[in-house]
Amino acid sequence: MNLNKVFIIGNLTANPELRNTPSGQPVCNFGIATNRIWTDKASGQKQQKAEFHNIVAWRRLAEIVSQFLSKGDMIFVEGRLETRNWEDSSGNKRYRTEIIAERIQLGPKRTPSTGTPDVEKEKVSKEEIPIIEESEPPVDQSPKPQNNPSKDEGEIDVKEIPF
Repeated sequence: MNLNKVFIIGNLTANPELRNTPSGQPVCNFGIATNRIWTDKASGQKQQKAEFHNIVAWRRLAEIVSQFLSKGDMIFVEGRLETRNWEDSSGNKRYRTEIIAERIQLGPKRTPSTGTPDVEKEKVSKEEIPIIEESEPPVDQSPKPQNNPSKDEGEIDVKEIPF
């Protein structure tokens, strides 16, 4: 069995670049930086290292990323690794490994004045951030009217439990 799955949470290193292929499909390229922090055993000092990742989003995900995100914004990306190769103008073979986004989740919004996530608003609003998948149509999250809530099919009566 093979598995090619990537989960990454980081901040955009630049504004996303939206383009269209010759066939008209939207494609968005952007970079994400992730930080790893650890304590060096020899010196006891905290160390930090940044890794940079190239992300490619297609179709509706590309449009969403370019519309709602900018440099510094946090994003969660689920996808797969893919390596492209090409020949440059000098005839040298070039390689680039990218994460092809299959699902994204937008991070907390930053306040315009400080650039930091607005934690107070997040505490007040318990609303979950939706996960956006390329393969699924938007889900209608409005409440559905119920004819008779006491006769709901999924409701379990405590008296019917055998123990």
